[in-house]
Amino acid sequence: MRPSLEVADIFRRSGPQYRQTHGAALSPAQRRVMRAIESCRTAALGGHVERCDTCGHQRIAYNSCADRHCPKCQSLTRAQWLEARRAELLETEYYHVVFTVPQEIAAIAYQNKRVVYNILFRATSETLRTIAADPTHLGAEIGFLAVLHTWGQTLLHHPHLHCVVPGGGIAPTGDRWIACRPGFFLPVRVLSRLFRRLFLEQLDHAYTTGQLQFSSALAPLHEPQAFAAYVAPLRQREWVVYAKKPFGSADRVLDYLGRYTHRVAISNNRLLSMDQEQITFRWKDYRQHDKQKRMTLTPTEFIRRFLLHVLPSGFQRIRHFGFLGNRYRQAKLDLCRHLLAMTPRPPALPTRVDYRDRYEQLTGKSLRMCPVCAQGQMVRVEALPTCPTTALPGWDSS
Repeated sequence: MRPSLEVADIFRRSGPQYRQTHGAALSPAQRRVMRAIESCRTAALGGHVERCDTCGHQRIAYNSCADRHCPKCQSLTRAQWLEARRAELLETEYYHVVFTVPQEIAAIAYQNKRVVYNILFRATSETLRTIAADPTHLGAEIGFLAVLHTWGQTLLHHPHLHCVVPGGGIAPTGDRWIACRPGFFLPVRVLSRLFRRLFLEQLDHAYTTGQLQFSSALAPLHEPQAFAAYVAPLRQREWVVYAKKPFGSADRVLDYLGRYTHRVAISNNRLLSMDQEQITFRWKDYRQHDKQKRMTLTPTEFIRRFLLHVLPSGFQRIRHFGFLGNRYRQAKLDLCRHLLAMTPRPPALPTRVDYRDRYEQLTGKSLRMCPVCAQGQMVRVEALPTCPTTALPGWDSS
């Protein structure tokens, strides 16, 4: 069922005015995301007419934008990705570790997204793999996936990595599995301090090699002394790294991944109301025991906050490391299964199938069944061409 209010509704109503007022500050990627969300499942992208072969009910199905920032376009992508991950799960505990950067770093990251987000991935990967390989902690090669989130519950810029890690790894000799102590992965204080050092070393390197750009309030950081003074307090502060309780089963891991991997800055079901003056949505206050609260913003501020989280084109926000790294993943996983005495993995679903059949296989929900009589099948009877210049008010063709 379509939510009563969607992010697309906000962009369609207030996007033209936002472009007119703030267009000079919008990046090409932000403009593309705005256009994609506004046009998603409208005549702008074309579509087709379907008719029930039993009762004759007709409906128009417009095409989706398939943009990864769009709240409506993640279901099938998420289901397909999760099915691939199901075949990779190991019969061991899994841990959830989160790496967060201070707000001063977040400010630099916003003006240098590709560079600083890449540093975040590299420093996190090196931290986990180094501490895990240390015989005083685990003494094994681990594997994990990391998912970049750049938002907090109120849509402000808050970059952090969520890592899902099997509770153990491959011994250096390759002949046995070394398991973590039950309920304990790695010491978070040790992780935090190494992460801080590695991150700041790489940030310093990016600065000295001219990879960082600064503007507005951060413009003075172009001067080396100003940059050094800005970063100096961060070398002494404790950085936030925390590990949650281990997952109880493989199904719990998949449930978690389904909620985190393809999430966007705000889902449509959190939106409560919209008018010309304000947008109201739900948010969860983690500092008050996850208490549900409401926040009201102007449409301009809501759009501004949403666009904070547009990623650079082609940027990979889900990455695999260690024995889950892409290059040796299959061979390493086969070794892990052997060391854990696991049964053979189930065969993957066929890839060359109609997307409607694929969606039903993965979600259990039918896109073919008639929503009126629940007996017939919806059959395509007419194609609808794209109509980009007339479908939306204030359409931006730039």
